[in-house]
Amino acid sequence: MSDKKIHFVSSDNESAKEAKDNLVKKYKDYPASKADVIVALGGDGLMLQTLHDNIAEAKPIFGINKGSVGFLMNDYNDDDLLERINSATLTKVYPLQMTVKTEKEEISAKAINEVSLLRQTYQAAKIKIKIDDKIRLEELICDGILLATPAGSTAYNLSAHGPILPINSNLLALTPISAFRPRRWKGALLPHNSIVEIEILEKNKRPVSAVADNLEIRDIESVKVTEDRKTELFMLFDPETNLEEKILEEQFTYS
Repeated sequence: MSDKKIHFVSSDNESAKEAKDNLVKKYKDYPASKADVIVALGGDGLMLQTLHDNIAEAKPIFGINKGSVGFLMNDYNDDDLLERINSATLTKVYPLQMTVKTEKEEISAKAINEVSLLRQTYQAAKIKIKIDDKIRLEELICDGILLATPAGSTAYNLSAHGPILPINSNLLALTPISAFRPRRWKGALLPHNSIVEIEILEKNKRPVSAVADNLEIRDIESVKVTEDRKTELFMLFDPETNLEEKILEEQFTYS
């Protein structure tokens, strides 16, 4: 459709705001409720935020890089935007569902990239890991641990030396952050339908926070994470630089 209605969003940096103004003049800016597609101008942080903001309607999002990294974005070009959107490759991703227990409450949140647990003080965290109701590690001493989706496997997970997952792999990456004991444990690849439960040991002496993308919950007692297959999110990519190709290419990059 050449008359596809677009809603534009941008990050706060001047380059992104200027690019948005130029595109709005050329293509018009419809309200999000009436748009067929959302164009996000910024970096990966904006893409994640836009996905979260539109999680109820799950409209496809075409990201344009006006940020610092832009792994989840397309290259900037203000020409032929409608043609690019119409010929784009649609990538479907599923978020993680995190349920956290603290001393006072239970909090739920979704994560598109990863759920990470991080020590809050100078002392290492001590955690117990259970997968599908079976204890797999009685005690892991570490700075933290994260569970990443395929879409998020090239982000924090990769920086923590976790594996890169093909976008359609039906796997999750469980990756320790600076593991002290057992030092040789490098993490695990889990089926996407695994139920991951983590209990915080010595929680008062060694407090831990849980983070779902950009939401942090401090002083947790335990966390349960599953993949939410009922929630589908959609990103659009230029065919030559689709997310599957980007993830594959990242495995051969050494810079």
